[in-house]
Amino acid sequence: MVLARLLVGVAQGFIFPSIHTVLAQWVPPHERSRSVSLTTSGMYFGAAVGTLVLPSLVKFRGPQSVFVAEASLGAMWSLLWFRYASDPPRSEHPKATAAGFGESMLPIKENHQKTKVENGVHSTRTTTTNIPWKRIMLSLPIWAIVVNNFTFHYGLYVLMNWLPTYFELGLQHSLQEMGSSKMIPYLNMFLFSNIGGVIADHLITRRIMSVTRTRKLLNTVGFVVASIALMAIPLFRTPNGAVFCSSVALGFLAFARAGFAVNHMDVAPRYAGIVMGVSNTAGTLAGVIGVDLTGRLLEAAKAAQLDLTSPDSWRAVFVIPGSLCIFSSVVFLLLSTGDRIFD
Repeated sequence: MVLARLLVGVAQGFIFPSIHTVLAQWVPPHERSRSVSLTTSGMYFGAAVGTLVLPSLVKFRGPQSVFVAEASLGAMWSLLWFRYASDPPRSEHPKATAAGFGESMLPIKENHQKTKVENGVHSTRTTTTNIPWKRIMLSLPIWAIVVNNFTFHYGLYVLMNWLPTYFELGLQHSLQEMGSSKMIPYLNMFLFSNIGGVIADHLITRRIMSVTRTRKLLNTVGFVVASIALMAIPLFRTPNGAVFCSSVALGFLAFARAGFAVNHMDVAPRYAGIVMGVSNTAGTLAGVIGVDLTGRLLEAAKAAQLDLTSPDSWRAVFVIPGSLCIFSSVVFLLLSTGDRIFD
């Protein structure tokens, strides 16, 4: 089990940067938002379907059937990938021409040959251009993306891991008893992720707003609304109220991805996968920190003999990600840009 989870984590470490690299090579700028939203929203749809289907699968087929089903889906996806995946488009490919990218957007070292004439003899010298790691790590727009990715995953992992506990201890109600309504938060993420992508591309294509203003608008709306919903969760003392607030929070967190999550390809299309790898590392750390910190907060509440059914015991759990959302939206407003800053 531990080995399987480790291998899944390693695979995920490659998948998301690879997605951004592929999209940067194939997708024109005016389709970036909805392409990123659509490709990444599949994991939210999978979570929604899994939340609904897997408990029944365990009930009728046993726990082992869950792993068989997931392995079968992974094998089928691999077959489709090997069948339909192809190299980056060459310059003569119409899609590459529209995007302006193709092979030229591969994040690899480039060898440039320079010819020099000395004493009538032609000599060829090869120079190598490296990935600008220092510029990437010192870039404020890149750090704006990293901070927002951290906040997104902090809120996501805290809700994914601790919302069932909040239902059981805080509301004295099992999330498993809520039937199909327990899939609403993740289904909302799938819907709002794609809605945000479509709105962003519409604003950019119709020249209603610049790329920079579009990214900042959608990112701010997503994180601010998510912040309000997160802080409101302990105030609702009914299961339906908690599901509603968590659905709004997760939905608008996904909506904000049309801002920060697409911005990798705006500022560094050639290095979109590399930048995504950096920011996704921050997102992974956010999951580790958020889940652990939440557990420590609840342990401290128990040690202080506080009633875990009281909203006060849970307020800090949801105020922290809510506050991070406000902080991250301000950082993105101040530091981000939609302009290309890496050639």
